[in-house]
Amino acid sequence: MRLVLLGDGDSPHLLKWARALSEQPGLELWAASSRGFADGFDQLLPAARRLALDTRPDAAGGNLGLLKDLPRLAAWLRGVQPDWIHAHYLSSHGTLAWLARRFFRVPGRLVGSAWGSDILVTPTRSAALRWATTRVLRACALSTSDSRVMAARMKELGAGEVMVFPFGLEQMPPAPPDKDPDLFFANRGLEPIYAPERVLRVFASIAAKRPAARLVVANDGSLRAALERQAETAGMADRVTFVGRLDAATQAGWYARARWYLSLPRSDSVAVSVLEAMAHGMLPVLSDLPANRELVQDGVNGLILGDEELPTATRLHTIEARAVAVADHNRAWVREHALFGPCVQAFVERLRAIDRAVDRA
Repeated sequence: MRLVLLGDGDSPHLLKWARALSEQPGLELWAASSRGFADGFDQLLPAARRLALDTRPDAAGGNLGLLKDLPRLAAWLRGVQPDWIHAHYLSSHGTLAWLARRFFRVPGRLVGSAWGSDILVTPTRSAALRWATTRVLRACALSTSDSRVMAARMKELGAGEVMVFPFGLEQMPPAPPDKDPDLFFANRGLEPIYAPERVLRVFASIAAKRPAARLVVANDGSLRAALERQAETAGMADRVTFVGRLDAATQAGWYARARWYLSLPRSDSVAVSVLEAMAHGMLPVLSDLPANRELVQDGVNGLILGDEELPTATRLHTIEARAVAVADHNRAWVREHALFGPCVQAFVERLRAIDRAVDRA
């Protein structure tokens, strides 16, 4: 079975998919990227099996920058003759794959993997984007979602069969050492959708009652300078540290040391960073989103904060008193439900079953 990954090859998430797919027996993997390719692709795929369009698509859903390269992509795909074109992020790469198949007679069935905002946000921005998303979903012989709530939304938009599995961990981390009870960690993007300013407000309310509390903010984004000013204005410059983007090993070190994990986005599906935090035995404090409630039961294995809600000292103490049991529960859940390799194996088996059913018909 010949499968072409179509997405942003600079993304570590697409690289993670490529690693998992490359381990599946009997699958010949190819890849086309709207940008370039991360270094890890060199170890997985020879250059002859890759196409880099070197464009800059709009992650918010715009596709105009990609359209000029559609003929080039279509010609390459016709040369590859794929059985499956696996598009990641449906409002951009999914649309590109749909157009290539419809107007350039590119072979292969379409499978689409939704990443979150391409389903939960982009279709709400305009009728045109909703129409395009619906067209892509209807064209997919199979789609994947990392949460039940996003799968339901995909069905509303016209999807047929949707497989639901988290964009999980490639392997479990070791059991964490003793945690620092006053260390908080946050690593979502410093962009409006992730509400990092709320993370600072929540931490400020906690820090007012816990003199030893410190917050490490990883990642980067357009709001970083404003957030640094916010921390300084709130008198927390010495208690909040911005460390920027981290490599995997450094980030794992913070996961292992910190007891608390803060993730308070306005919109989200099941986030791999939350799964990583759970696997490292952290106590998650999350915004009240349906996908977060698929992972955390408020007061049982983490805390869920309603809009503008600040955690009380009593709620923090109640969950912290059970920190070891919560860590064990969350690690066990990730081990059973959120390891990526077995999920991808089931995904590939489903593609083969679809192929067999079509052949029989």
